[in-house]
Amino acid sequence: MSVRVKLCGLTRLEDALVALELGVDAFGFNFVEGSPRRIAADRARDICAALPPFVARVGVFADELPAVMEATALLAGLNCLQLHGDEPPEMCQTIAFPWYKAYRVGPDFRPESVRLYRCGASLLDARVQGKRGGTGTTFDWSVGRQVSAYSRVIVAGGLTPDNVGDAIAAARPYAVDVNSGVESAPGRKDRRLLAEFMKSVRRAAQEQRV
Repeated sequence: MSVRVKLCGLTRLEDALVALELGVDAFGFNFVEGSPRRIAADRARDICAALPPFVARVGVFADELPAVMEATALLAGLNCLQLHGDEPPEMCQTIAFPWYKAYRVGPDFRPESVRLYRCGASLLDARVQGKRGGTGTTFDWSVGRQVSAYSRVIVAGGLTPDNVGDAIAAARPYAVDVNSGVESAPGRKDRRLLAEFMKSVRRAAQEQRV
């Protein structure tokens, strides 16, 4: 199987270009209030404009109004939205952009709950009290196999070059999402760490084919 990679929390064009060179499939821009990686829409637009047409440009939002998300997406040049808050399914269905839902996995998480949102992918992140995401914390990756009965799975939360192979082996995901695990500081990606991460992903994906 092939495993796609999303690099989230981009704030610099040079990091996006390095990621593109290394084979990253999707680029995430954080528009959540209070995040250390939050980016302005016009700055995201400058980065998105430098990317080729066949890569995903994902906007990360949490509990934002659909009209605000749509306006931001148009201004920044996004083609997909990641909903990382407590958005109700009924609201999500009104959004006029492709989107997918993020879930915070803890002891009370029910894999079948993703069916309520009727979307093609589900991002799984670790539940940390009082935080929506970006905590650098992992969860029980085997939950991913249970969710895959209902939706394509994207594994996020605390992934690094050292553990992403284990995450892929346990979850068998459609994609992985990395952020702080390849950074030298919030919003500043490290080329060496990202290159090692991509090698680990490809190695793990190859092992799944055997």
